[in-house]
Amino acid sequence: MKEELYLLEELRLGNQVAFTMLFRKYYRDLVIFGGNFLHDKDLCEDIVQNLFLKLWTHREKLEIDSSFKSFLLRSVQNSCLDELRHRKVVQEHENYSGLMDPADHQDTEDYVLYSDLKSSLDEAMEKLPVVCREAFQLNRFEGMKYKEIADRLHVSERTIEVRIGRAIGLLRYYLKAFFITIIALLMNMK
Repeated sequence: MKEELYLLEELRLGNQVAFTMLFRKYYRDLVIFGGNFLHDKDLCEDIVQNLFLKLWTHREKLEIDSSFKSFLLRSVQNSCLDELRHRKVVQEHENYSGLMDPADHQDTEDYVLYSDLKSSLDEAMEKLPVVCREAFQLNRFEGMKYKEIADRLHVSERTIEVRIGRAIGLLRYYLKAFFITIIALLMNMK
C-alpha cells in the first residue's frame, strides 16, 4: 500500500518509471476483468490502455478516494458498460433500419410534396377573388352542385360555372410549378 501511494505521488510528478510500474502491475488483471463484460480481448486492451493514457494525461489533477486498484477496476467497469450501451444503441438502430420499408422513404417524400402542395394551395386560394374562391370551395371541398351553389348565393348557374372556371384557371397558374413536379413523378413511376 505504501509502495502504491509512493508510485501515485511520483506519477503526479511526471515520473515515467512510476507510471510504467503501475501499468505493468495492473494491466493484465484489468484486461481480464474487462473480459467479464465484453468478451473481446482487443477491445478490453484498448479500454485499459485508454484508461492509463488518461491517467498520464491528467496525472497532476489525479485524486483517488479509494484504493488505486478499486479506482482502476471501477473505471474499466464503467468503460465496458459504456461500450455495451453503445453496442445496444447501434444494434437498435440497425434493427430499426432493417425493419424500415424502402417505401417509407417514398412516403416521406410524398408527405413533403403533399405538405408543400397544401401550403401553396392555401396561399393560392387566398389570392383568388372572394366570389371565385367561395364558389370553388363550395363545389370542390363541400361537394355542392353548381345549381345548389347558385341557389345559395342567389346568382345564376352560369355565373357559378364562370367563377369556378376562373378559379381553376388561376389555380393552374399559381400552382404551375407543382404540375411540372407531378408530371415528372408520374413519368418516373413504373
